[in-house]
Amino acid sequence: MRGIEVGFRAFNTIANTITVNYRSILNYFINRSTNASAESFNAKIKAFRSQFRGVRNIEFFLYRLTKLFA
Repeated sequence: MRGIEVGFRAFNTIANTITVNYRSILNYFINRSTNASAESFNAKIKAFRSQFRGVRNIEFFLYRLTKLFA
């Protein structure tokens, strides 16, 4: 009986995830839009940040970021 309970818990987790995110899921099928561009931009920021091993001057970092990616 324990294996069945585990299966139901996994199903409940998936059902809850779909319930919470159903608008985003449906938006993909309606408009074919994703957040891939935002994820790509975040990856570029992380790569830029790692290139300098941390940021000490936030103002200069944001300035450089806008010059490179804006």
